[in-house]
Amino acid sequence: MSRSERRETFGALCVYGGVLLVAAPMVWLLWDVLGQGLPHLSPAYLSGAPLDAGRAGGIFPILVSTLMILAVCMAVSLPLGLGTALWLTTFTRRGGVAGRWVRRLLDVLAGVPSIVFGLFGNAFFAVTLGLGFSILSGGLTLACMVLPILVRTAEEAFSAVPDELRLAAEALSLSHSRVVTRLLLPVALPGVMAGFVLGVGRAIAETAALIFTSGYADRLPGSVWDSGRALSVHIYDLAMNVSGGEERAYAAASTLMLLLLLINAVFLSLAASWRRRALRLA
Repeated sequence: MSRSERRETFGALCVYGGVLLVAAPMVWLLWDVLGQGLPHLSPAYLSGAPLDAGRAGGIFPILVSTLMILAVCMAVSLPLGLGTALWLTTFTRRGGVAGRWVRRLLDVLAGVPSIVFGLFGNAFFAVTLGLGFSILSGGLTLACMVLPILVRTAEEAFSAVPDELRLAAEALSLSHSRVVTRLLLPVALPGVMAGFVLGVGRAIAETAALIFTSGYADRLPGSVWDSGRALSVHIYDLAMNVSGGEERAYAAASTLMLLLLLINAVFLSLAASWRRRALRLA
């Protein structure tokens, strides 16, 4: 084996070793959580109400609260994030002061600890706006948290659209709205959906911010004005505050991971389908 071949072999081994180091914790996590949680999952568990502080019963009200918090979060953050990303990439001057400051503020917000967002959400949404401990307060707080992720990933996706396509659209005298809906969104949709999935992942796994905003109540919420316990908060409570709740905590954690995997698969599949359809209509 020549010297150059030995170098290539060594480089390949380093790459495969790095991949294994990255994949190993994820595999161990799935093995541990799903291995201990799946035996306790059943239709009765998913459709029942928690009993005895969560040691018995199910998690149906917890699932409903989690999905309602997630829906409020995404209904607010997704249009705001897409609008801001379009403004940064299409309607501002490259290198301009306004765009630079907005990006800097978003980067700072992305690094703020979630507990700080929780305190802010409690002070602003729950107290100042009078929303109290409610699903609406929790969803709006999570929207503030995921907004930097959505904006920055969507901006990268829009910026990756080839300039030739933009120039061709200008040559055809297409309106800004038609360029956005028929060109930018379809081409950038995979990147936008990747940011959406990342945002969902952070929102659905958040605990600290929701303790201060959506509360601990484990009953079935009647509306977004009611308090509701998210699945991540339920896992934290079972693991830290309820003696004998470890098995149910693993079951709830398995449900959370399966829900996250399902959301990832559904939205990435929808993104691919919408992109093919939009490009056919363009």
